[in-house]
Amino acid sequence: MHRTRPAAALAALSISACLLAGCSTRPGDESDRRKASPAASGAAATPHIRLNAADGQKHVSVRRGGRVTVEAGRITNVSLATANGRAVRGAVSSDGRTWAPDAVLDHGTAHRLTVVAAGADGRKVTKKIAFTTVAKTDRFTGTFTPDNGSTVGVGMPVSFTFDKAITEKKAVESAIEVSSSSGQPVVGHWFGARRLDFRPQQYWRANSTITVRIRLDGIKGAEGAYGEQDKTVRFTVGRSQVSTVDAATHRMTVVRDGKTLKTIAITAGAENSPTWNGQMVISEKLISTRMNGATVGFAGEYDIPDVPHAMRLSTSGTFIHGNYWGADSVFGRTNISHGCVGLNDARGGGDPTQDGAWFYNNSLLGDVVVVRNSDDRTIAPDNGLNGWNMPWDQWKAGSAR
Repeated sequence: MHRTRPAAALAALSISACLLAGCSTRPGDESDRRKASPAASGAAATPHIRLNAADGQKHVSVRRGGRVTVEAGRITNVSLATANGRAVRGAVSSDGRTWAPDAVLDHGTAHRLTVVAAGADGRKVTKKIAFTTVAKTDRFTGTFTPDNGSTVGVGMPVSFTFDKAITEKKAVESAIEVSSSSGQPVVGHWFGARRLDFRPQQYWRANSTITVRIRLDGIKGAEGAYGEQDKTVRFTVGRSQVSTVDAATHRMTVVRDGKTLKTIAITAGAENSPTWNGQMVISEKLISTRMNGATVGFAGEYDIPDVPHAMRLSTSGTFIHGNYWGADSVFGRTNISHGCVGLNDARGGGDPTQDGAWFYNNSLLGDVVVVRNSDDRTIAPDNGLNGWNMPWDQWKAGSAR
């Protein structure tokens, strides 16, 4: 690896580059270079310098802004410095075609970049630009679920939440690619200006691998909001498990890979606080938690410690969880909850023989729980990870692509 050198050393490097560099042309490639046929005429192609910023550009990526690529030639000199004269160290690749800073550039800093490249015949090309990197206050970030390397249920969407309102939705959505090893087409849908979910038309196919390519670095999301994330995330879809709660019969049927695994007696929402209907996705698992009605609009009605095996189904506070305070006789016979689905269980979750423990231990984040025959409306698609309740045509209409 060669590093940027003082002028005296660069002269020797320039001579070496002229002796060693080769040149080539590709049929039909006319982008910013001269067409040449060395075999026929002995002419060499003019070096073409590619930069990741334009002269005078602002909000330039701190990761890509100082990088240099040369085609039909080799780099002989690179000078990158801040406006106050502080040099930015970097290295030339072994083939002399690329140069990159040793570290990411400083945010909100003016830079000057000069690049000299030479062709096989010694002809030199120089390019100079000045640019300013994006300020820390002008960045946006997307947090997302599920996590890289996780194994999830078939209902788990890919969900992004941005820390700033996005106005350039097409640019942001186009910079995120979600694909499945099953070949299922995947479409994004915007819920407002800060949330973007991706899913296929039907649940993910069991045992497939989902790849999420995030290429937001340098993407303008809004005025004063530029992305910096550049990563690839992969997660696995496990077995297919969909559990159907019938609020009228007070039973839940757990179906795994098309076969009934277990039927469990439950208690759903009472008459004055029914459970949402619809397809709900498990988004959080808590072995034990405290549930206070004040957090979900039932102030003073309950405050229960050590609620076992709680699994979140909605942002608004719907859970499927163990219940130790109800009499055994309520399960399978009546609905007594404030909107959750309750399973017979022991306080704190210490008894593995209870129905709540069994369901918790046999559930993944992303598993689907379907509620039917409750005296409430269908849950909103953006209340939790529950976009499956939106018709496919409506889902596609919410894409910005």
